[in-house]
Amino acid sequence: MTSSGPLALGIVSDEIVTDFGEALRHGQSWGIHRYEIRCLTTGRIPRVDAQELRTVAGLVREHGVRITALSPGMFKAFLSRTADIKEELRSVLPATLDMASALSSPLIIVFGFQREAGEPADYYHRAVDYMRRAAEIAEQAGVRIAIENEPGVWCDTGVNTNKLIREVGSPALGANWDPCNAYGTDEVPYPQGYEALKPSIINVHAKDTAVGSLIKCVPIGQGAIDWQGQVQALLRDRPVEHITIETHCNPLIESSRHNVETLQRMMRDAAR
Repeated sequence: MTSSGPLALGIVSDEIVTDFGEALRHGQSWGIHRYEIRCLTTGRIPRVDAQELRTVAGLVREHGVRITALSPGMFKAFLSRTADIKEELRSVLPATLDMASALSSPLIIVFGFQREAGEPADYYHRAVDYMRRAAEIAEQAGVRIAIENEPGVWCDTGVNTNKLIREVGSPALGANWDPCNAYGTDEVPYPQGYEALKPSIINVHAKDTAVGSLIKCVPIGQGAIDWQGQVQALLRDRPVEHITIETHCNPLIESSRHNVETLQRMMRDAAR
């Protein structure tokens, strides 16, 4: 039995095209009014041209759309690269928080630190400490941070991501659940990974894959991820208000439109 009404759909804007105005034109024609920003024509958030950011802010106001999250690509470095991580905390995170304020975005998506061969087990405590510092900085700005699970990092599975979030213990920290990114780990993304991470989920990315987690992405419904089951669970449990499409396969515009239509159909089927 699912809760009444579908979830809203959002999309990472550059999964349509990097020009935000053109992305809006396509997305709104599909009924999409929520956008996550990762890359624009002048670069990845927050290293984008100030004029382009002003243009984006103007388009957001003009069209009445919501910016659901910003994705600066933080915390992909090895934990041994302390200078790089400290620089992200010192400059990248504050700059992204400034953009979140300008765009009224409530969320910043980060990753869970790349793992390397022969890494000391106690590096895990570094990961917890860095993430706690990031959460504290974000909380002061009234923004939350969501860790996106990804293969090859400390937060690769639902179980491992939830473990780190619980150890940080901050209300400003949650999870960006990506079932596709958990594929090929030692857990089944749905239901095992989802159920383990469910208490921490505050954002969801949707894509699909035929091989590995990111080796050969395909349109949703044509790969290995049980998206019908995952959609049913999201409708039942309501950990989020929307699902954000992250297509990751070409041709982007056509594949993104397919993913919108597929998820809409899955939600209709689940409601029956």
